[in-house]
Parts: sequence; structure tokens; C-alpha cells
Amino acid sequence: MYKILKKEGSAKRAHMTTVHGVIETPVFMNVATAGAIKGGLSADDLRSIRTQVALCNTYHLHVRPGDELVHRRGGIHRFMRWDRPILTDSGGFQVFSLADLRSIKEEGVTFRCHIDGHKIFMGPEESMRIQSNLGSTIAMAFDECPPALAEREYVTHSVDRTTRWLERCKKEMQRLNQLEDTVNPGQLLFGINQGAIYGDIRIDHAKRITEMDLDGYAVGGLAVGETHEQMYDMLDQTVPWLPADKPTYLMGVGTPENILEGVARGIDFFDCVYPSRNGRHGNLYTHHGTVHIKSARYAEDDRPIEEGCGCPVCRAGYSRAYLRHLYKAQEALGLRMGVMHNLYYYNHLMEEIRQALDEGRFEAFKKAAIEEMHVGENA
Repeated sequence: MYKILKKEGSAKRAHMTTVHGVIETPVFMNVATAGAIKGGLSADDLRSIRTQVALCNTYHLHVRPGDELVHRRGGIHRFMRWDRPILTDSGGFQVFSLADLRSIKEEGVTFRCHIDGHKIFMGPEESMRIQSNLGSTIAMAFDECPPALAEREYVTHSVDRTTRWLERCKKEMQRLNQLEDTVNPGQLLFGINQGAIYGDIRIDHAKRITEMDLDGYAVGGLAVGETHEQMYDMLDQTVPWLPADKPTYLMGVGTPENILEGVARGIDFFDCVYPSRNGRHGNLYTHHGTVHIKSARYAEDDRPIEEGCGCPVCRAGYSRAYLRHLYKAQEALGLRMGVMHNLYYYNHLMEEIRQALDEGRFEAFKKAAIEEMHVGENA
């Protein structure tokens, strides 16, 4: 299922075979929260910008249109017309992000729906059932994501509960995958390492969840309030204790530099809303820094966002001047083009990383790429 092809230091070049195709890693998963990329990109658009994996949100799809409706439609792949791998998060992050709207107990979490305030209960079994209804390629275990700077005693109790929840997730997924009407009987389960910024708690948790022999392992609870240096330190301490022969996923991270640093520490999978969110706000990534397209300096700039870029926007010759006009006029086309370019940039960055690993020059590539990123905005 998961095969390492090359290593350079801790960095891994691998591929992972799933029922929905092979995933070449390291990989960035494009975030399609409610079954769509914010910014108006279709499944065909995702294929055109060389997306490998889409990430959908369990909580949001449960709220609307409802996971049982998606199940009746044949699963999330058929529903959104996407034939490549999909990872669904567990709803666990909403335990963190909806802190003012939830109550945590051993059984699970009671939410107040962010849309209309009605009560929703979700525990390990409910999360697995929702994800089974969606039929994603990879399901994430239900966990609590404690704030990075939470008190040690709270984190200890939270991680212990997350471990107990993981055992329940594994048992329930094994049951669900055997049902006659299950959408994807080959659905995979990734566990999540937690521990805030306490290295000893994370190491102990990594050891405990490794014993469960899951399909993959995520490092969660980072990029939620700690510094980049603290995040890298937690990866340095934690990743060596996760199984080397299983894929490793750094959840919710991050910037292009974060990704390069994560790859160097043995991470295979990444996701983040940055490229689509920044694209919608006119902050466009290039290999030489970020173009803030709304700036007056681009009002008469006939160049594409980045010379030599292979994204559909740049290849078609749309100019910075035109894109600036679209953003200033609040035309939806501008947002769509910005998101498409940024996601292509991330996908292409991962291709460059994989090629550098294939050729044994990742460390040199990483150093040069980060130096270029620090140049600042294009001239």
C-alpha cells in the first residue's frame, strides 16, 4: 500500500496505493471543505492543475447536505464527480474551532451547529459512520485538538481520551467496512498524534498509537497558536517515533516554507486553506515571493502572474493588469483565477520536491527555494 522510493535524511519520497488511485508523496491536499474548493473550482479544474488528493470536511458535510444524502448519491466521489483520492477529516478540529459552541465528554462532543444553533452529537462511532457514508479514501480518527499553549494537565487528560477514542474508531471502522451497503469497503484509517507543545507527551502518544497498526499517522494540534520554531521542534521530537513504513500527515500546515521544512522532517501529506484563501484575497504565490495583485503597481503590468508558470491562468496569458481589474471590480472570475493559480503553485511545488528527492538534491532545492521565497514581492 505504501512504499518508500527514496530517502534523503529524514525526507521521504514514496507512493501510496489506494482504491482510488496511487498518491505520489510528498503531496499537498487541496481543501474542498464542503465538497468544493472555495473560489469556484470544479473537479475538472482540479484535474487541470494536477491535484492528487481532495480534502473534505466531515462536520460540514454532515450539517449539509447530510452524509446520509451523500450515501444515497453513491458517496462523495460520485457526488462531486471526483475520481481520485479524497481524505475526510473527522470533525475533531471543530472540537477546537467551535470551542464556544461545544461540550466534551468521554462519549463524544456535543456541538451547537454554527449555522442554526441546533445540537449535534459526535463521538468516535458517529464520526466513523459519517465518513463511511461519505465513502472517502482515507478517514481520520476522531480526536480532540487542544490549544498548542494549553496547560499540561489538560493536555495529558485530552491525549488519553483521544487514545481511547482512537481504539473505538478502529473497532467501528472495521465493522463498517464489512457492511453490505458500505460505499468504500477499502476505506483507510489514519490516527492522530496530539500533545500540544509537550514533547514527552507527544512521544508517549506516538508510541501508543503506533501499536494500533493503523494505515497512516497524522501529527495534529500544530499551527494552532505556537511559533514555527515550536512546530518544527515538535516534529523533530515526534516523527521519529511514528512508523517509518507508514505515511505521515501534518494537519493544517501550511505556508510553502512550512511544507519544505515538514518534508525535511519526514512528512508525506499536507493540507492548508492558505492557497485558496490567499487567492481569494489577491495574494498570489510565485517562486520569487508573493504578488499582491490589488496593488496599483500592477495596473498596467501586462505580464502573467509568474513567467513560465504552467497554470491555466498564466498559460492563457491573462495579465496582472487584467487580474487587478477583476479584483478591484469584485468580479468572481478574479477570485477563481487567483485560487486556481495558487493551488497550481502548491501542486507544482510538490512536484518539484518529489523530483528533487528522486534526484538526491532535496536539501539544496529546499535551501534555494526558501531563499527565493524571502525575496519578497515581485518587481
